[in-house]
Amino acid sequence: DEHRQARAQLMAELRAVKHPPNRLERQLERLSDVPSFARIWYQGVVLRRAVPFNGTAGIDFLQMSRERVEVSLKNEKKVQNHIGGIHASAMNLLAETATGMAVGMNVRDDCLRLAKELSMAFRKRATGARKAVATLTAEQRAAMQASDKGEVQVKVTVTDEAGVEPVECAFTWAWVPSSRPAKN
Repeated sequence: DEHRQARAQLMAELRAVKHPPNRLERQLERLSDVPSFARIWYQGVVLRRAVPFNGTAGIDFLQMSRERVEVSLKNEKKVQNHIGGIHASAMNLLAETATGMAVGMNVRDDCLRLAKELSMAFRKRATGARKAVATLTAEQRAAMQASDKGEVQVKVTVTDEAGVEPVECAFTWAWVPSSRPAKN
């Protein structure tokens, strides 16, 4: 059935990984027993507990993998600007969430990830909801596993409902040794 196939695919992806799952991956792996129709909702609950402001804004987590994170935000009153579009700060949050979760899926448990630098250039007027897709290369993922300190610029694309890319974003994330021992 669909649930069994989804679980098998998730487990195969995790087995294909060269390094053991980190804390975030282990939390998401626990959701493999949740029926597929409810898994996205539960995944959102888990991830919004980690970063409560994402829940306040209403960010939806559409895809989470080591290579790619996709998140979306509806154009609702709570995130609108004075002209009825999604506020620039909310678009920033969307791009930051996608890039931060991509790093979070790869950084070692003995490290803490920190946003270091961001830039956003507003190019076009956007309509409707927004989607942000962050991706990491194999080299970037390997660097996070090889060292307890470093930084990476994460590629992120933000699009609106029409497929237009209204902003150009660049996010640099750093990881440093955690002052706390790693938890399971």
